[in-house]
Amino acid sequence: MATRSAYRDWTPVPTIAITLPLELPVPEGFDPEDLNTWPLVEGRLEYVDGRLLYRPPSGDEQQDTVADVTVELGLWVRQHPEFLTSTNEAGMILGQDVRAADACVYRVADAGPYTGGLRRVPPVLAVEVAGKDEPVDLVLEKAAWYLERGVEVVWSLVPRTRRVIVKTVAGSRELGPGDRLPAHPSLPGLEPTVEDLFRQIRRD
Repeated sequence: MATRSAYRDWTPVPTIAITLPLELPVPEGFDPEDLNTWPLVEGRLEYVDGRLLYRPPSGDEQQDTVADVTVELGLWVRQHPEFLTSTNEAGMILGQDVRAADACVYRVADAGPYTGGLRRVPPVLAVEVAGKDEPVDLVLEKAAWYLERGVEVVWSLVPRTRRVIVKTVAGSRELGPGDRLPAHPSLPGLEPTVEDLFRQIRRD
């Protein structure tokens, strides 16, 4: 089995030759609950259905859109201190899987004290942003995964078309420029406009 540092050795290959997310071999001593045993890579990792999955770092459209989402969530949380917002590949272990959200909102009472590790409860809201290496179909598959594990609402953002798909267990709704996201009963007043979620990339 590979060591954690072995994942830093790279062999360039054409993008067309691989399918993302790319499954990596599990390193020696790997424990999905212990971040200190995860491989050292330049990119993003998740552990799903017993597989260690790799994606490259996010591209510019994803970066800027996640920043806009974080601003909107942060402003709302300041008015609702019973919640907290997380970003920067917010890691969570739900069931046997370890996944990371572009952004999410937790109830403070659910999140519990800080441990320096992965959170073990579902957030109320999870946000995922599509991009070059994360097409819309994969983002929507992940939205379904969230809902199956207790997340109440998922926002899936598509920067290229400025669309937002809001999904709950009751169904989904697709929104575009000129629309406002519906407030979920568990997140009173959190209803940003679609334009605010794509504020930086609207210049294109």
